[in-house]
Amino acid sequence: MADLKERLLPPKPASAINLRESSYRPSPFGRQPFQGVDVVGLKKRGQGIRSWIRVDSSGDSQVIEVDKFTMMRRCDLPARDLRLLDPLFVYPSTILGRERAIVVNLEQIRCIITADEVLILNSLDSCVLQYVMELQRRLTPSGVPEVWQTDNADLSRRRGSKSFDNVFGNTSPDYLPFEFSALEVALEAACTFLDSQAAELEIEAYPLLDGLTSKISTLNLERVRRLKSRLVALTRRVQKVRDEIEQLMDDDGDMAEMYLTEKKSRMETSFYGDQSLMGYRSNDCASISAPVSPVSSPPESRRLEKTLSLARSRHESMRSSDSNTERIEELEMLLEAYFVVIDSTLNKLTSLKEYIDDTEDFINIQLDNVRNQLIQFELLLTTATFVVAIFGVVAGIFGMNFPISLFDSPAAFKWVLIITGITGMAIFCVFVLFFKHRRLMPL
Repeated sequence: MADLKERLLPPKPASAINLRESSYRPSPFGRQPFQGVDVVGLKKRGQGIRSWIRVDSSGDSQVIEVDKFTMMRRCDLPARDLRLLDPLFVYPSTILGRERAIVVNLEQIRCIITADEVLILNSLDSCVLQYVMELQRRLTPSGVPEVWQTDNADLSRRRGSKSFDNVFGNTSPDYLPFEFSALEVALEAACTFLDSQAAELEIEAYPLLDGLTSKISTLNLERVRRLKSRLVALTRRVQKVRDEIEQLMDDDGDMAEMYLTEKKSRMETSFYGDQSLMGYRSNDCASISAPVSPVSSPPESRRLEKTLSLARSRHESMRSSDSNTERIEELEMLLEAYFVVIDSTLNKLTSLKEYIDDTEDFINIQLDNVRNQLIQFELLLTTATFVVAIFGVVAGIFGMNFPISLFDSPAAFKWVLIITGITGMAIFCVFVLFFKHRRLMPL
């Protein structure tokens, strides 16, 4: 990984080293000029020059520094598409099919895919480096021994004929154009990254939620709140990738726009056909440049030629539309495979969210139960306070300053306490039975 970083990172220019050394050189006034300011970074930022990793169809990679306008002309992209790849801004995941390029913004993978090359924003992120390594591994021909390759080459040279793959295209079921191979690696990297984050969140969430159900504390509640915030953010990202893939699968026009290799070969064929037609017309004009009678050039031949060309163009357009319908299935199957993967990740996060909601409901039920117990206890205390208040009423009555014969009896105080206590207990039992009858307290 360290060797790949050293190979992919651009070397520091001599001007940057000189500027940095001069910036640390003391000035005659005793202060360092441009202290804390990166002059080279400001210059590059002002010009819009960014470092890109270029990977061609053969798997070779190199680091290039291109400004925004050069990249727009090179890939025939508008400025708003390049803003989607700007690391200074946070944009949702997007896959855009353009005339000559595919703009991919999937998590850390921000790249432009053309028919011949992939341009990735240079970064030290591990996902970017893994994407470059995986793309190089898939584009580099491996797995076939050199002896077998040389034998096949000698055999084809002896026969003097082309292979069927070169004549009719690669008929292997695993064959994908260059742009689809790069798109597949990007989708795989994004889906794997999101699935790994979902797995880490699951590993952290389930023990924490089980601990919260056994002991409700402020610390555990704060941890669950942070966990739920991370879950919501990750679910939004996964949902955006899923919606983007689903939108592509639903739109046949967008999928047809992504066949860059086919469009490039079609443009080259039409270009060479136009050139040959122009050469034929120039030769024809040169042959009839001599003065000829207008009767000798009948217009029927031109009409016949025009009719044949129109019929040929219609036939080619119908055949191309049928082939596009068949070829779209290839990209649709590719997108469907990763749609299943990202949908599985989304279902995993949805299950985790439902588990958190169930845990919250269980905790709320526990808190409601405790609250009900407190209410019942408060009801008992209120009833007991009412019973004790009866003694206060009796004491207040006997505390009045008027003479009665009951004060002369020595056993009167004892009988007053006994009768008041029995009456209070009876009133308390009546209240408790009433509460149980009305199901205000458990039986």
